[in-house]
Amino acid sequence: MTTAPAGESALWTTARRSAAALDAANGTGAHETALRLLKLGEEVGEVVQAYLGMTGQNPRKGVTHDRSDVAAELCDVIITAATALHLFTDDPAGALEEHARRVGRRVAEWPGAAMGDH
Repeated sequence: MTTAPAGESALWTTARRSAAALDAANGTGAHETALRLLKLGEEVGEVVQAYLGMTGQNPRKGVTHDRSDVAAELCDVIITAATALHLFTDDPAGALEEHARRVGRRVAEWPGAAMGDH
């Protein structure tokens, strides 16, 4: 087992370990890349399912989920995306940080953003 870089968050430790385990079990070819991206789609579907269950949109089932279920599914999306990101960059944490900075600059330009309206 490799050791985590100093200061690595639980997210990146988990994503790095998941990526390494998937690489060892399944390789890193085009097919595996496609499957990891499809897995991300599956996780998004689970967010939708939990939200629909939280709002009781299926009258036959009623309310089957709560906010914590939706939150947990959103966390699964983030972890799955972080794992897949390892296939596209040698520094996934750095790539996300840089991208978040770019998005943050755009968000700061939105009307009312400085006031916390968005």
